[in-house]
Amino acid sequence: MEFVSDYIVPIGCEGIHYIQTGKWRTRRPVLNAETCIKCGVCLMYCPVNSVLRDADGSFRINYDFCKGCGICAHECKQKAITMVAEKEE
Repeated sequence: MEFVSDYIVPIGCEGIHYIQTGKWRTRRPVLNAETCIKCGVCLMYCPVNSVLRDADGSFRINYDFCKGCGICAHECKQKAITMVAEKEE
């Protein structure tokens, strides 16, 4: 059996789930709990599973793994998620 490398490295979409974002993200999603209708579309579209559902049905963002791609904000029909510059609150 041949190997390309002596190391096992996650590659592709599945691989990105385990890579913490670090300090390179320039934008991040902010969820407005009052506007959110808890439909879960953001959770389904997040390519790295950074949108999490809590026990009460509300959602939150795991910023350790969020890449700042903005797909969750784009797909949210209620506009409950906005993308802000990383330095903003």
